Amino acid sequence: MSDTELLHLLDSDIETCTRLAGLLEQELTALNERSLEVLQQLLSEKQPLLESLGQHATRRSQILAQAGLPADANGFSTFASRSSQSAQLQASHTRLHALMEQCQTANLRNGRLIRTNQVSVGSALNIIRGNDGPTLYDSSGSTAYKGMQRSFTRA
Repeated sequence: MSDTELLHLLDSDIETCTRLAGLLEQELTALNERSLEVLQQLLSEKQPLLESLGQHATRRSQILAQAGLPADANGFSTFASRSSQSAQLQASHTRLHALMEQCQTANLRNGRLIRTNQVSVGSALNIIRGNDGPTLYDSSGSTAYKGMQRSFTRA
């Protein structure tokens, strides 16, 4: 029975990860276009998918623990080898692992783009606020090393 449940969880997570990967691609487009409304909508769609993946991961770990196996790839392989649905379990596990890696890569890429945009916006705001003065000159207009704004005679 638990092997059937595990297979169902894996197949459900494959579907969820496929949807999540699509949302991450849409997120990339929205980030490039700086469309906050679309980003908010995508975030509200991603949240339940991530919660579902977390719940299913917990349940898969419980199934392996009940079988007296560690909740890792070796434990899963051992569990699958004992099952009559071994080939299906292994194939689904491999597919889910690949999709999760794809989602992680896309999420990291989107995170880098967000950080780059934050730096750009921060620099633009500093220019607008007038906080973006040259860092190589002191208040009298003389050149100075960063961190050495006063000469020894003025200290």
